[in-house]
Amino acid sequence: MDYNPVIWFEIYVADLDRAKKFYERVLGTELKSTPAPSGMDMEMMFFPGNPANGGATGALVKMVGVPQGMAGTIVYFTCQDCAVESSRVEAAGGTIERPKFSIGQYGHIALCRDSEGNMFGLHSMA
Repeated sequence: MDYNPVIWFEIYVADLDRAKKFYERVLGTELKSTPAPSGMDMEMMFFPGNPANGGATGALVKMVGVPQGMAGTIVYFTCQDCAVESSRVEAAGGTIERPKFSIGQYGHIALCRDSEGNMFGLHSMA
């Protein structure tokens, strides 16, 4: 493969407003609402992104019949220093599962849970 394999992510939530506030506070960015696809019983809030840039973007999703906090997938958000963003997690309504730690030549990560119980990671080279 000569491209990044991840193109999109969805984080399923029970309370879209609470989750929006959580991620805006922790990541210091603004999420935007968008109409749901035709015929879909769902609400979405998009993370900022530019398709011309590398990496993936995605959305918070509230969908009937899809529970939040499912295990199995962890989305990692890029940061200058993941200790900065992880320091905002508890005040925003989440929990720290594992504070910033080294992953060797690949930088550092912190593992957290959002306001909906979803596990996510923060990654930085510093």
